[in-house]
Amino acid sequence: MAVQGNIGGPSTSSEGPFRRLVRAAEIDTRMLGMLVAMAVIWVGFDILSGMLRPGSGGLFGGSFLTSRNLWILLVQTSVIAVMTTGMVLVIVLRQIDLSVGSMLSIVAVATGVLQVFNLGPLLGVGHPSIWIIAVVFAIAAGAAIGLFNGALIAYGQIPSFIVTLGGLIAYRGAAFLIASGVTVAPMDKTFKLIGGNGPLASIGPFWSWMLAAVACVAIGIAVVSGRRRRQKFGFTPKPVWAEVLSVVVGCAAVLGTTAVVNSYLYPPRVAERFALDNGIPIPPGVEDRAGLAICQAADKVVTCLDGLTFQTGYPIPVLIMLAVGLIMTFVARRTRFGRYIFATGGNPEAAELAGINTKRLTVLVFTLMGALVGVSAIIASARLDAATTSLGTLNELYVIAAAVIGGTSLAGGIGTIYGAIVGALLMQSLQSGMALLNADSAFTDIVVGLVLVLAVFVDQVYRRRAK
Repeated sequence: MAVQGNIGGPSTSSEGPFRRLVRAAEIDTRMLGMLVAMAVIWVGFDILSGMLRPGSGGLFGGSFLTSRNLWILLVQTSVIAVMTTGMVLVIVLRQIDLSVGSMLSIVAVATGVLQVFNLGPLLGVGHPSIWIIAVVFAIAAGAAIGLFNGALIAYGQIPSFIVTLGGLIAYRGAAFLIASGVTVAPMDKTFKLIGGNGPLASIGPFWSWMLAAVACVAIGIAVVSGRRRRQKFGFTPKPVWAEVLSVVVGCAAVLGTTAVVNSYLYPPRVAERFALDNGIPIPPGVEDRAGLAICQAADKVVTCLDGLTFQTGYPIPVLIMLAVGLIMTFVARRTRFGRYIFATGGNPEAAELAGINTKRLTVLVFTLMGALVGVSAIIASARLDAATTSLGTLNELYVIAAAVIGGTSLAGGIGTIYGAIVGALLMQSLQSGMALLNADSAFTDIVVGLVLVLAVFVDQVYRRRAK
């Protein structure tokens, strides 16, 4: 929740037209720079992948800017992005959590064991309550571990670095013991849908467009209410053209994303496999894989005379990520709890003198972090259709990197939820692009590390200039 300086103040004669426009519209320059960097990365990977595999279908001839890759990219981002929203509050509070990757592993494994070895034999495989119990258990288990971490930090007076570093080691060992070193699979049939696993794990084109329409209306309402709130309290509102521009850009982003996710169709073989497993008749002519008709049906299952296809729309993990982002943004900006976090991160001594129970606040923040890890564990294991001790490996580094790249200051007191989600998308874009280029994993790690160091350097420069 970074504060923009000199909002509504007079411009200086040394400012150029672009800087005056940015200041008048109150555009977050860090976010703008990050979006430009991500656009360059996307275009660059599409061009490079096109050189390796010409005619792949992307905007620039590559395989990165295709509906299939972008749809998968959003699903892959959801695991890191959900945890990153919690990490923002942890870092804003001047703490750190190095255990989130191992926490994800132990929660996923424990939830998998509960489903496969306990609930399945007890209630029967496929019982409708299994996935509900599993989801509640995963979130509760994550929150319990986070509560344990927070209590040690707040009341045990142990630095968060040490507590969570110990958790990084211990929780993964505990996950190995729970699973006896084996992969726990398969997950409950309904539970798998949460990870975007299968043709029915999306809401389809119709409901995706409906969601986009609601989002556009919500953007307009938010802009209008924000303008009225400023006028009510005597603050200078943004120019009308800036308000209109915000609505237009926001709606364009929503509609463009919706068009991309709706244009992705599951491959014919996946569609056929699903049809065979669920007793859906396969129409004549589908065997030749040619001329598959693109039809539309309310239930997303389409049978035509010349083919079978499944339309996707927004996958469930992406919807979860968006919902978590909205809730966490509300918590950070509109609740007393969120204001206390930023106040404590900005000046812990002053916060205590003001009567804020900083120890209790620390416990609550780490408990919330654990609950969000539980949500990510659900998505990760459901998408993989298995729980392994290797789940979440290095996720703690990616989560911290995404938060920092998104504008969260390691010095505390500054950070945004939406910036962290964009940072997670940027991090996942780097990994996805490297995979498309068949780059060695070591080279990928080098690039990600350099990006993290560069992000911290930019943060330091930004903070110095803001003083």
